[in-house]
Amino acid sequence: MKEEWTTVIKPKTGWLDINLKEILEYRDLIRMFLKRNFTSAYKQTILGPIWFLITPLMTSSMFTVVFGQIAKISTDGVPQFLFYMAGNTAWSYFSSCLTATASTFTSNAYLFGKVYFPRLISPITTVIYSLLSFCIQLCLMLILMVYFTFGRGEAVHPNAWILTVPLMVLNMALLGLGIGIIISSLTTKYRDLSVLVGFGVQLWMYATPIVYPLSQVPDFLRKIIMLNPMAPIVNNFRYAFLGCGQPEIKWWCMSAAFTAVVVFFGIILFSRIEKTFMDTV
Repeated sequence: MKEEWTTVIKPKTGWLDINLKEILEYRDLIRMFLKRNFTSAYKQTILGPIWFLITPLMTSSMFTVVFGQIAKISTDGVPQFLFYMAGNTAWSYFSSCLTATASTFTSNAYLFGKVYFPRLISPITTVIYSLLSFCIQLCLMLILMVYFTFGRGEAVHPNAWILTVPLMVLNMALLGLGIGIIISSLTTKYRDLSVLVGFGVQLWMYATPIVYPLSQVPDFLRKIIMLNPMAPIVNNFRYAFLGCGQPEIKWWCMSAAFTAVVVFFGIILFSRIEKTFMDTV
């Protein structure tokens, strides 16, 4: 009598041999990782989650003093603190997604070597966890917008572009995820990349209109700046909440297309490297 097998285990060798459906089957593990990340991040701290609020306030205050008061950089007529707060809120989410996922293999090698689960769960968990910080900072920014508008009578003009914010957040998350897992895959063999990530992200921030509006960029440099996939996102994000500048639809579409390509190749490379990374990490 011919035996019928309920489960067949096969080696995964192809570049496109990726089972994304398996990630949904491990969604409970994602919740466990989220709880673990939150607990470990604020264990034995005095202020705990309050750091979610302190960090953007201190960063925006420093930018206001250095770039607003000392350097006298224009903020297109909106309150300086809110201008820098909006840019920092968007940028910090993207940068945290990128830097955290860039060390996926090296920081989780001890776990990956002991038990099997879809390795993509680790960077996906990081992106979702960073979303918590983003949401808290966004709520803080909205509260400050109300204060500046009604308490100080300064010009803030939120508009219908706020409806596109979820798409911007998704764009930032996928862009950070895609670049992060590509770097993580290459870091298993080239450890120098882990050193360059922090420095590279810092330089990238200054190539993005965080501390300056696009209106202050010379015409011959504007197209170069807008080739940066984060530039139109930050610009549109700030326009949606503060009404400064003007939306860049064409460049945002190009950013979204670039993000799709990066995520596609990132997942393929990540899936390929995860089969052999224990030999090199």
